Amino acid sequence: QVQLVESGGGLVQAGGSLRLSCAASGLTFRRYAMGWFRQAPGKEREFVATITGSGVSTYYGDSVKGRFTISRDNAKNTVDLQMNGLKPEDTAVYYCAADFQDTRVALRTASHEYDYWGQGTQVTVSS
Repeated sequence: QVQLVESGGGLVQAGGSLRLSCAASGLTFRRYAMGWFRQAPGKEREFVATITGSGVSTYYGDSVKGRFTISRDNAKNTVDLQMNGLKPEDTAVYYCAADFQDTRVALRTASHEYDYWGQGTQVTVSS
């Protein structure tokens, strides 16, 4: 059974930093691209960042580019999201997700393309 468990969310002031982590189990971790998405109340789920199975390539949503960094450790089956320069508009529930790559190497940004999801962790940024 595949499980993705997020941690590291919390309350932070604008301009501060948080590091989220996602621990994966029950899958061949390196065969999956990993992504981070977020959803604020009343809004659609938004793409944040993704990373290839090897960790060589990354891609970010425009709203977080230059502030957030995604990384993975395939020996530990974890993927992290370092969030710097946080803004109130970053407030949301953050989810990690796994996308089986098969022979495809292109990164995906659409939530429906991802196969497995964690339960989410709340990030609140105060002004």
